[in-house]
Amino acid sequence: MDEAGSSASGGGFRPGVDSLDEPPNSRIFLVISKYTPESVLRERFSPFGDIQDIWVVRDKHTKESKGIAFVKFARSSQACRAMEEMHGQCLGPNDTKPIKVFIAQSRSSGSHRDVEDEELTRIFVMIPKSYTEEDLREKFKVYGDIEYCSIIKNKVTGESKGLGYVRYLKPSQAAQAIENCDRSFRAILAEPKNKTSESSEQDYYSNMRQEALGHEPRVNMFPFVGEQQSEFSSFDKNDSRGQEAISKRLSVVSRVPFTEEQLFSIFDIVPGLEYCEVQRDPYSNYGHGVVQYFNVASAIYAKYKLHGFQYPPGNRIGVSFIDDGSNATDLLRKMATQMVAAQLASVVWNNPSQQQFMQFGGSSGSQLPQIQTDVVLPSCKKKAPPETPVKERLFIVFNPHPLPLDVLEDIFCRFGNLIEVYLVSGKNVGYAKYADRISANDAIATLHGKILNGVRLKVMLADSPREESNKRQRTY
Repeated sequence: MDEAGSSASGGGFRPGVDSLDEPPNSRIFLVISKYTPESVLRERFSPFGDIQDIWVVRDKHTKESKGIAFVKFARSSQACRAMEEMHGQCLGPNDTKPIKVFIAQSRSSGSHRDVEDEELTRIFVMIPKSYTEEDLREKFKVYGDIEYCSIIKNKVTGESKGLGYVRYLKPSQAAQAIENCDRSFRAILAEPKNKTSESSEQDYYSNMRQEALGHEPRVNMFPFVGEQQSEFSSFDKNDSRGQEAISKRLSVVSRVPFTEEQLFSIFDIVPGLEYCEVQRDPYSNYGHGVVQYFNVASAIYAKYKLHGFQYPPGNRIGVSFIDDGSNATDLLRKMATQMVAAQLASVVWNNPSQQQFMQFGGSSGSQLPQIQTDVVLPSCKKKAPPETPVKERLFIVFNPHPLPLDVLEDIFCRFGNLIEVYLVSGKNVGYAKYADRISANDAIATLHGKILNGVRLKVMLADSPREESNKRQRTY
């Protein structure tokens, strides 16, 4: 297991593993100390169920832990219970920093999901039309505490449509209900309320009913595809839909199933791939996946470059944006701002005579430097005094060019105890000095591999000054 974990590169995708999310929501995402060994994770999380895999994310160059790990359970309820009971706990008696535990990213969420996420606690079921809400509650209360039950009714006649929702207080209870209730209920997790998904869920169960009665089901047998399914018939047509949603997340549909490794290899052609995930439906053989990029520009390029791409030959895949509720105008404005900021920074870096202009433009008033990023950064903290002893140094690599010093200070001081950040003249690298190792580790866990103002950062522990001086000695 250690070998598998150490061979994995950074990021949220592990090549060669086809069943990371079978069943859905059975994998948890951990933010831990980078010194936590896999054996401790196995010891602390084994009581919650059958662990199928543990993956500690490591730096592909130094092989050091990034303080991030994944634990794959055999059942969704086991993963949910582990999240509920271990989030905010300390793994050992000597650990002072609590760990963070979330359900790993999935189709319907742009971020890891927590205990209070409604997507994990509300289930959608098919029921007899004679059922009342009391009947529904009575059937499902054996799996946990129910917050509410509701039955979908015809707005005109008031008659039940044979469909309902059950909302539990805990994700593990909803998972238990899905795993253990009678198969005739066809229980699945419900789509979030802010999505126009009720009709697609009803279509899904209408198809199930027709199939059970012996009727020919409609072509759209995949419950999660929605309008993307129609795109198979329009690959060669000009896409002139002016009101199409735009986001960093893409839905990928194929008549032929694919693996995460195949999905990754296709969409990694476009720079900026953050993660990809395959979703499987037990009632259909279609392939469906979700791809997310670090920025909108990459997603737009991937959508129009790969929509209609044949993989395998003869099978065209459909690619469309997933509407995450964001305003398309704001996203495009943000993309333009990132591109302009990157262009300006590149001009300044390549032409020192322009630095005075940039400094003049940025020094009016006391405005903080603008930071364009998808990373959730802590609030600003005071720097440590310059004479404070250095406990940890970080080595920073910039691609394609360094960020301005004021931006770097604003970013790295947010983790507390920053003494100094500086750039190496003429090179795309820099250093950050911290008076506390925990602050430095937090900076690595948050910033490594992320894009800020159009610049990708690599943040890692620096060699000791003595080791570096030995490396750089030259004899002439």
